Order: sequence, then structure tokens, then C-alpha cells
Amino acid sequence: MTPATKPPPPFSIRNHPHLYEINTWVWLEQLSVRLGRRVTLAEVPDSEWDALAQLGFNVVWLMGVWLRSPESRRITLEDPANSAGYEAALPGWKPDDVIASPYAVRGYGPDPRIGTWAALDGARKKLRARGIALLLDFVGNHTALDHPWTREHPEFYVQGTPQQVEENPSAFYRVETSKGAVFLALAKDPYFPPWKEVAQLNHFNPAMRAAQIADLRSISGHCDGLRCDMAMLLLNDIFANTWAPFLAREARPATEFWSDAHAAVPNLALLAEAYWGTEGRLLDLGFTFAYDKPLYDAVRDANPWGVHACLSAPLDYQNHLARFLENHDENRCAAVFPNERLIAAGALLGTLPGMRFYYHGELEGNSIRLPITLRIPAAEPPNPVSAAFFQKILKITNEDVFHSGKWSLLPIVSEGDDTSGNFVVYEWRSEKAWKIIAVNVADWGSQGRVRLADCVSPSGKYDFYDQLNDVHYERSGEELHNIGIFVRRERFGAHLFDVKLV
Repeated sequence: MTPATKPPPPFSIRNHPHLYEINTWVWLEQLSVRLGRRVTLAEVPDSEWDALAQLGFNVVWLMGVWLRSPESRRITLEDPANSAGYEAALPGWKPDDVIASPYAVRGYGPDPRIGTWAALDGARKKLRARGIALLLDFVGNHTALDHPWTREHPEFYVQGTPQQVEENPSAFYRVETSKGAVFLALAKDPYFPPWKEVAQLNHFNPAMRAAQIADLRSISGHCDGLRCDMAMLLLNDIFANTWAPFLAREARPATEFWSDAHAAVPNLALLAEAYWGTEGRLLDLGFTFAYDKPLYDAVRDANPWGVHACLSAPLDYQNHLARFLENHDENRCAAVFPNERLIAAGALLGTLPGMRFYYHGELEGNSIRLPITLRIPAAEPPNPVSAAFFQKILKITNEDVFHSGKWSLLPIVSEGDDTSGNFVVYEWRSEKAWKIIAVNVADWGSQGRVRLADCVSPSGKYDFYDQLNDVHYERSGEELHNIGIFVRRERFGAHLFDVKLV
């Protein structure tokens, strides 16, 4: 497993942190091309870590550092369904360009292409010196088909009876063990066919749970947090419902795995990949943050009512949600939110409470969606619109008010038509700063009046500086107090006001 190390003291992550997910294998390949030599984690130039700090990132998730699976790579390479995605991302790709999935983990040790434990610890040290926490992956639902457990501890996995295997042979993987052949169930979630390259762990097996807790304790000495893959699949009721035909002899555990995990590694920040309305349950079990997929879906679908519903949730809950425009499972931001949509979506997701989550290549406006089993995409030039926008929004939202200030929704009322409901308006306030953000989520021009009332002094004058659009608006305190400030934005437009009494 991991070498004996004395971990550094717990790292305090900033309120409403900015997270950057790096596809580590791809990043190292891109650095190798740029620098003209093979780069592992140990050879990453300090300038790369400096750039992340200068952009204001507080957390870096090095996705996919763990030992990859040759069997996963073989299955992936032989599957003709993957060819179209590879050709789109890397025209003229070759078999050497195909790698194993980072979520078919063969063991919790760094893959040789990534580096060594010393290199990983060195990267963590460099990140910490720049005020950045390090997240790594934990894949609790399944392992690679050639993980040592499949042969040494087949009882750790969901297994099929001869009849079940005969009825659905493609859902199982045959493993030869010292006690003979066993048929391990291929992992899945309940709504899709099985994943071909991973075996389903049995979360009702106490010894398997104990072994995973031991893995977590070992990993915890090398990072500040973990992004937990498909975290909701490990919940007792979801696991039971998914695998009921295979669990006739298994007793349901008295506790949830994630509460046991949090108790074992209480100093680790845990980020849940979560769907199906399980976010609150996972937060209650000890997660620090959970994916906010409902908000992503509402923004993607230009659904103001859905956005309002998400932002009407209690603030203490929203503070623990991870808001994103893309990640390695979603389509690229540049494809879903092209230039004309980026301002509204980016301003919204970048200024909400919770974790603000960005993905490798998003800041440059990369449009090629890279399969996670391809080592590198075709080169593409940065999109100047995306690059300029993200540079601006990250600089603005690194201001202290967006991390230590108080967030609240502001009321907006109709002004001349019935489009005011297309706006989402909120503020961040501290003793030293006041920001008002107004975002038109809809696909058509909208307007309304934002009520400020006792937030302002009727006798004063206020400068509303729109930091997104570099425009100043001066308004009297009397107008603001009595009727509020009028806002109008065309489709997918936004204001981000820095408000000052003048």
C-alpha cells in the first residue's frame, strides 16, 4: 500500500472555494509535448503550480493518479463502440493512445506514468505552500477486474449463481481463484447497463468495508480531501435495491458506509459525486460538498424556475454544494454554453455560495470532449472569448467578499412586462464590500426592478460599477430606496455590480 509517512496537519479550505479538476495523465502528456521531454508529477515546473495560485484556485483535484488496469485497457481498446469518440477527440488515433479508465482502479498507489508516492507528496507540499488543498479520487463502488481482491478476496464482490450467469452471461466476469472459478458481477448503477471493465464490490460484506476503510486511512496521509465517485451507490437502500437478487444471504449493515468512512478520516474533505436527490443525505453522513447537478441541468436548459428552486434552498445547504459548468462526465462548457451563453452561466456559477468547480481545459474554452480512456486530445487553440471571461470572473470572485461575505437573494419585481422572473438576483455583503449580481437565465431579453429599500440610505448617491461590462451607473439613494434599481439584459446577459456610496 502506501509508505509510512507523517502527514502534515489538517488543511483549512477557504469558504466557498474554487476547485480545479486536472485530468492528470492528460496534463502530464500535454506538458511533455510542450517541454519536449517526458514529464511525471515530480517534473512539473513550479510555474504550473504558480499559475493555479494566481488564478485564485484553493483546491486542486488531481483526477486519475491511481494504478491503472491492463485488463480495463484491453477491454476498452477492443470495444468498437469507443472508436467514434476517439476519432472525434484525436483524429488518426493509435492503440498506444488508449489508456485504462481512471475509475477502474487496480490499487491505491500512484500509476508509474503519474509518478511515485514521493512525487505525489511533493506536489501536495508545493500546492500547500501556495495555499491550495489537494484532492484525489476514491472509487468505493467497484474495482478493476484485475484488482488483487478479485482473486484473493472474491467474497468482497457481488457474485452470480450458475443460473444467474447462464441467464445473463454478459453481466459477469469469470475469475480463477485458489478455490476455483467465480463469477463477479460487473458494476453498474440501476439505470444503465453494466460497466464492462469493473467488478461490483459488495457493500454488505463487513470485511470488504473494513478493507476500504483501511485504504482510506492510508490515502489520507497523502491528500487533503477525496472526490468520491458515484457516492450515492454506496447508500444502504440504493445498494440493496440495485443488487437485491444477489443479496439473499447478506445482512444489511447497521450503519452507512460513509458515516463510518468520515469517522475514520475526519480531517479529509469529502466531495460527493451525487445524483437522484441524494445530496442532502450524503452531506448529513459527513461529506463536505456534493455535486449540484440539479442546478447545472436548470442552467443548461435555460429554466429560470428550476434555477430559482435551487437557489431558494437553505443557505447552510447551498454552502456545501459544488457548482459547475462542466466536469469530466459532462459535455464541454464551450459546447453547452457557447460564447453568447457563457456570460450568464459563468457569472452565475462563479458567484454562488458553495464550491465553484472548474475543469481542465474549461478556462481556455476547449471544445473537444476527451474520453477518459484517451491519453491526449488533438491540440486546439484557446477560445479568446472564454479565456478573457474566465480570467475576469476568477479575478473578481477571488475578492474576499465572495468568500467571507454574507450571501442572500434579492427580490425583483415586474417593470413594464412579465419577464422579471427570468432574472436571478442576489448580493454578497461584508463590512468593506457590496456586490449585486443580476443574471438573465432565459433565452430572450428580460427586465425588472430590484428592490433595495433599507439596504441603502435615501440621502446618499451610489455608484454601480458593472465589473463584467466595465460600465458605471450612478443612482440616487432616494430612487434606490423607494423603487429600486432597474435592470435589463438581453438573452443570457448579466450584471455584476460593485456598489459604493459616493
